[in-house]
Amino acid sequence: MQRNNLFNTGLMILILSLTLQFTSVHGQQKVLHLTLNEVVEIARDQSPQAILAQHRFRASYWQHRTYQAEFLPNLNLRGTLPDFNRSITTYTLPDGSDRFIERNIINSLASLSLNQSIGLTGGQIFMSSELQRVDNLDIDSSSYRTTPVNIGFRQSLSGYNAFRWQRRIEPLRFEEAKRNYVSALEGVAFQAVNLFFDLALAQVNLEIAELNYSNTDTLYRIAQGRYNIGTIPENQLLQMELSYLNAGTALNEAILDLEVRKFRLRSFLGYNETVDIELLIDPYVPEFRPDLNKALNEALTNNPDMIQFERQLLEADRDVARARSERGFNADLFAVYGLTSSAPEFADAYKDPQVTQRLQVGLQIPIVDWGLGRGRYRMAQSSQEVIRTQVEQARIDFEQNVYLEVMQFTMQYDQLEIAAKADTIAQKRFDVTRERFLIGRIDVRDLNDAIREQDIARRGYISSLRNYWRYYYNLRRLTLYDFERDMRLIEDFDGLVL
Repeated sequence: MQRNNLFNTGLMILILSLTLQFTSVHGQQKVLHLTLNEVVEIARDQSPQAILAQHRFRASYWQHRTYQAEFLPNLNLRGTLPDFNRSITTYTLPDGSDRFIERNIINSLASLSLNQSIGLTGGQIFMSSELQRVDNLDIDSSSYRTTPVNIGFRQSLSGYNAFRWQRRIEPLRFEEAKRNYVSALEGVAFQAVNLFFDLALAQVNLEIAELNYSNTDTLYRIAQGRYNIGTIPENQLLQMELSYLNAGTALNEAILDLEVRKFRLRSFLGYNETVDIELLIDPYVPEFRPDLNKALNEALTNNPDMIQFERQLLEADRDVARARSERGFNADLFAVYGLTSSAPEFADAYKDPQVTQRLQVGLQIPIVDWGLGRGRYRMAQSSQEVIRTQVEQARIDFEQNVYLEVMQFTMQYDQLEIAAKADTIAQKRFDVTRERFLIGRIDVRDLNDAIREQDIARRGYISSLRNYWRYYYNLRRLTLYDFERDMRLIEDFDGLVL
């Protein structure tokens, strides 16, 4: 009896110290009572993972805007005001001899240029206007050179058009970024479900531990009285004492585990220690049976992996085309037509301009490259075949994954109903068994069995509820489709970049 009293005293001191410690921390906390839907919405709005997904989408958005800007006219103003040059240079005298003289020159330049990429050919057309002034400080003179208009064209003749491939790949990349963002939010919801039920199970475990501790305490005291009057043997008393001790240990572990689970969910939602969370478990779940063919079609249409596969194949084709163009004959065309004039006075600098023309064709023909170009081309072809094989296998695996997810989700509603019924039956059985034990009709083994089955059934119900919502949000993430509302998942992408 003395040993039991010491244990009771120690256990109560430990529980009291833990309670005081948590109370001192929680005393200044704001308590949030949250359902699963509320936790999911908070996670979507303010969790660090959701914020990271927003920034990743914004980066993709500006990358897409940069790509679009490359096909728009580009107007540039360039100036050198001034360029002062003081140097010593050679000067040839009339008799043919040279001598060194000092020169002091100021060169000023201003130009305006307009550039436009041509997506059809992969070249570039440009137009420019330029004004230059030179001041010779040694003889106090100035002169002007003007180029009123200059029109030019640059074009690669190798057959590889980078702009054409950009037009095919970049829109896919941006659409992939959109769907990746929606998928990322569904991934956040999936994580929120896991953390929600981690804490929900911890709450249930604490409730079970508190109830078991209270029940075993009462039953142990009753068993002591019966042992003292000789109605139960010592082994049953010892078994009740062991159950009482185990219940105390389980209670301590449940208290600590609850705090750990709270911390993880709080951190995930972006809250600090000034916020405490208590979960409300809603037994309602939407009942629907997604059609397998519809789920597969929506997944193949909406999932970002499908666009990624298409983009990877296009990039492989692009790499092959580029390697093919680089392995042999290469040529570049550069042509300019313009007007230019010069005069000592600015007013005369634009009079009677002269025509300037320039045509340049550059050639590059490999004579001996020891198979370098051919090797790069073969490597690109091999990489293309590898990517095609990987994409085909990934598509097969993806379709199988969707099929399994639909089948597993379809089973969850029935599993949840069975778990809920088992929980109710186990609770009733414990109540009946406890009453029969109190009147001495059954022994402690039957009572312990009823307690254990009640605990298992309660945890099993929470586990089934968790599985339902896990499969629910995972199916949404795979298909980017809300089967409950029969609509595709969309987001306000314009609002993300404001």
